[in-house]
Amino acid sequence: MSSILPFTPPIVKRLLGWKKGEQNGQEEKWCEKAVKSLVKKLKKTGQLDELEKAITTQNINTKCITIPRSLDGRLQVSHRKGLPHVIYCRLWRWPDLHSHHELRAMEMCEFAFNMKKDEVCVNPYHYQRVETPVLPPVLVPRHTEIPAEFPPLDDYSHSIPENTNFPAGIEPQSNYIPETPPPGYLSEDGETSDHQMNPSMDAGSPNLSPNPMSPAHNNLDLQPVTYCEPAFWCSISYYELNQRVGETFHASQPSMTVDGFTDPSNSERFCLGLLSNVNRNAAVELTRRHIGNSCCLLGKGG
Repeated sequence: MSSILPFTPPIVKRLLGWKKGEQNGQEEKWCEKAVKSLVKKLKKTGQLDELEKAITTQNINTKCITIPRSLDGRLQVSHRKGLPHVIYCRLWRWPDLHSHHELRAMEMCEFAFNMKKDEVCVNPYHYQRVETPVLPPVLVPRHTEIPAEFPPLDDYSHSIPENTNFPAGIEPQSNYIPETPPPGYLSEDGETSDHQMNPSMDAGSPNLSPNPMSPAHNNLDLQPVTYCEPAFWCSISYYELNQRVGETFHASQPSMTVDGFTDPSNSERFCLGLLSNVNRNAAVELTRRHIGNSCCLLGKGG
């Protein structure tokens, strides 16, 4: 807290005292600016006491704390831009929060971000974090057991190629089955062979004995391999030249589209149209005009 300037208002100091996580010098200064920006807005609407009550009591039954919704739904603090409810949920509740896809508004919240009203609620206790589903463990054998006895070679003779050379003393079983062309086979004389196999051939075929390596015949010592399905199957950052612009987009839906339009709250679209950059030059502006529908990405599960 040493980076807080002497003229920082007492209410800002108190609210910063409740922030979660440790930040470096630059990040801590940015957090202070984010709180100052919010305090300034709430002073005009008389909601400052309600904010302090929500933060200090950590009570979900507090009122909605709202600020005006911007054109693109984002809030700019200093040189960074982000969704307001994500900024303040990360500040006062979950410092490891990545994006709005990890948040779900409580039922009693009347101005939740996803409602797209003119005012948006930034009360961090009116949102809950979406839990990442945990898949059941995969069991694998700890030791591979080799069977003491192997089945006789006769059981597999029907699958041995004719040109196989056998060691001395071992003869293949002479259970010859005439070759039959597959259905729809075209012979050299142009006739199509679609006849069925002789039923007696199936009856004379030897049956395979049970595979001794099958798990059903062994009591294997199994151990679980823990695997957690990630919350997102890909993350995309937008750069202009060598500068990243906006927040990283984390894909949680099976498919997503990257385009140049202006819908920031759609979990299936990463829209670049309203991202601002004070250092943008004419070449970048010209390039951005060609983004259009851009591309669609599909995530394959498993």
